[in-house]
Amino acid sequence: MMTEEVGVGPWPGEWPLGEQYDPELLAHGDRRNVVDRYRYWSREAVIADLDNRRHSFHVAIENWQHDFNIGAVVRNANAFLAAEVHIIGLRRWNRRGAMVTDRYQHIRHHPTVDDFLAWAYPEDLPVIGIDNLPGARRIETVTLPRRCVLLLGQEGPGLSEAARRACAELLSIAQYGSTRSINAGVASGIAMHSWIRAHAGPPPD
Repeated sequence: MMTEEVGVGPWPGEWPLGEQYDPELLAHGDRRNVVDRYRYWSREAVIADLDNRRHSFHVAIENWQHDFNIGAVVRNANAFLAAEVHIIGLRRWNRRGAMVTDRYQHIRHHPTVDDFLAWAYPEDLPVIGIDNLPGARRIETVTLPRRCVLLLGQEGPGLSEAARRACAELLSIAQYGSTRSINAGVASGIAMHSWIRAHAGPPPD
């Protein structure tokens, strides 16, 4: 069975003018996981254009046990154009779930929660914890701050005690089935989209 190729082949006809275009991609085709407006653009040009439009929220996730959800968090952050992704704990993480979006998304590592806070507090960014904990307010009932960090915990145990103490507010995501929790990748997408609904305009064509 033949599989359909992703992306586009070599540019047909005379090449377009513009510094954003990559001669290698124009000559050989662009099979990357990018939206059509970035076809044939160099990686550096794509990042520069994204940087001109990035939103003012950040997303952070604890990584104490090589959490497999981090790739999904990075992919969601790219889709919703977060300013940065912050990984707290282990530096290594499974990049497969990111689907190569980590090449276009700014990612910063913090060895400990204290190191993360040493960055966040001077930036005047409130830390909003996302976890189904007693006393947490439902995210569906609040408007997220325009400038903030959405902090998610490790899959399973959720936010560590140190992370909980660091949060200006804790928000939960309403669930209606039998499962105790949804995974951090899904939770991050819901939280980021809550910010988008409150503060973002329409995406570019």
